[in-house]
Amino acid sequence: MSLIKQLWLTVLLILLLAFVGSLAVSVNSTRYYVERELQIKNADNANALALSMTQMEKDDVSIELLMSAQFDTGHYRLIELRSPTGEIIARREATSLDNGVPDWFVDLVRFDVAPGKAVVQDGWSQYGTLTLASQHQYAYRTLWHSTLVMTGWFALVGVISLLLAWWIVRTIRRPLTEVVRQARSISARRFTTSPAPRTLELREVVQAMNTLSGAVHGMLSEETGKLDQLRRRLQEDATTGASNRATLLDHLQRNLDSDSQHSSGLLIMVRIADLSDVNARLGRQATDDALKALVEHLSQLAVTLGGGEVGRLNGSDFLLMVPGGQDIDHVSDALKHQLTLLRDAVAEPLRLPAALTEYTHGDTPSQRLAALDGALADAEGRGDMALVVAAGAARSPLYTTHDAWRTALLKAIDAGVALAHFPVVNARQEVVHYEAPSRLELNGEWRTAGLFMPWVTRLQLEDRLDLAVAERALALIESDQQPMGINLSGRAVADMAFIKALRQRLEHAPEAASKLWIELPESTALHDLASFRLLCRELQHTGVRIGLEHVGSEFTRLADLHDLGLAFLKFDASLVSGVDQAFDQQTILRGMATLAHSLGILAIAEGVKRREEAETLFDLGLDAVTGPGVKVP
Repeated sequence: MSLIKQLWLTVLLILLLAFVGSLAVSVNSTRYYVERELQIKNADNANALALSMTQMEKDDVSIELLMSAQFDTGHYRLIELRSPTGEIIARREATSLDNGVPDWFVDLVRFDVAPGKAVVQDGWSQYGTLTLASQHQYAYRTLWHSTLVMTGWFALVGVISLLLAWWIVRTIRRPLTEVVRQARSISARRFTTSPAPRTLELREVVQAMNTLSGAVHGMLSEETGKLDQLRRRLQEDATTGASNRATLLDHLQRNLDSDSQHSSGLLIMVRIADLSDVNARLGRQATDDALKALVEHLSQLAVTLGGGEVGRLNGSDFLLMVPGGQDIDHVSDALKHQLTLLRDAVAEPLRLPAALTEYTHGDTPSQRLAALDGALADAEGRGDMALVVAAGAARSPLYTTHDAWRTALLKAIDAGVALAHFPVVNARQEVVHYEAPSRLELNGEWRTAGLFMPWVTRLQLEDRLDLAVAERALALIESDQQPMGINLSGRAVADMAFIKALRQRLEHAPEAASKLWIELPESTALHDLASFRLLCRELQHTGVRIGLEHVGSEFTRLADLHDLGLAFLKFDASLVSGVDQAFDQQTILRGMATLAHSLGILAIAEGVKRREEAETLFDLGLDAVTGPGVKVP
């Protein structure tokens, strides 16, 4: 039996005992008082009437008249005069009265009142014995009425007491529910914190669990910090904090090979011309500060454009990769603005030529970098802040206007999306789930997300596409009984109407929802953490598994996510590529997997190309792998 039920039973039992006890004491006290008063009255009236009879003539008529007069003027049940031999001389007895009192109550409180007796003298001899009993039916009525009144008042007090008890129990239950919720969260390795309740015993429990959660948060922050330092040393330029050449080109290659929305976008190359002369004029520290400032301004440009990655190709050349569809004129203006701000902030004037080009699925990094190098050389000859746009590979667009794209996309979404299947397998070669990127039928062919997602984003149709993808995934799960993983866009996650619509569809298909894996890019979730928390909270009860993909650069913020109940993390392919031959990468991935497991989160590796990589990853403790080299046996 729950504690709350025990409290309610205790309160009800106390109220019942108080009522029964109070009623019993009250009734018995009143009954005892009435019995004594009636007994005294019987005795007094019997003596008074006997004295009157003693002093009068003893003829039958006079005695009968006196008894009748006494009987009629008082409330008597019986007046009787018997001779010494027991014969009745005179007798008056009242008929039974209907007092409106239940028989069970009369039987329960029946009065035991002895009648009054007195001797009637006739001179020096005894004339008879007078017996007198007062009427006490009225006492039953009065006692019954007082009992009803007391019961009514006690019922009112009981209702007030129950309301007060309900408020007290509710006051106790709220923090108790929070304690239970927090305990369940901790048992599920979601180390949440709760405000300490006023109840002393519960406060001590909550404070202990909050201390545990705080300790876990501190441990995660410390360990992720250590791993991030190692990752930075491996993947970032020591001077500026930008991605190093190998990391950035690896990311570019993966984008070009993928069929996601990242498979197309823009590349922007900026050069600090004559860097050696700048270093001689400004000094090493000021030059390093200028390089850092350039990275900061390019990073700010990436934020303005919806996300991107800045890398250092060599001493003076920096590359910004911006996935997704972008308007070149808008990007050019934004780039010039950032470079102007940088130049104005540096003591010595800098020459900052820049080049810009588009990339898309099927290109190679060498092709795009060669185009940028040529355009950058052209820009250097045009002026200090010149910007040259290098032509991308010639391709015929599917549609030429925004309206045409919108019409085609809406028609394709309404007609139904298709989902590809890429396996995620564990060490036993069992399928954990299938990654299911979307496909749309455009212009008579099924197209990959890399082609249409930039336009979906530009036309703000992400919520409609994501909802259609979720519905299709649920339908496939119900028919094939295979777990599937889908991606959600950042804009859709921030849309409360979309979250509610998705939750309703998941609630209508609970069995299929339990086999659905929902993933978001690490950058999307952490840059809008409030929306991501809302998504996790709204969908938590539906049974879906929520996780992050491309985890790496923001891994230090894992401590901020320890209370969300994430089901899995997919580690970025840049940490996975060549892991079988790189000890530093092995150290990083082993530590990341260990921390994920400490929170009950599955650790999955992305971008696995070779069997040796997969074997090494499983040896490091990762739970599953996915990528071009992963096949279902």
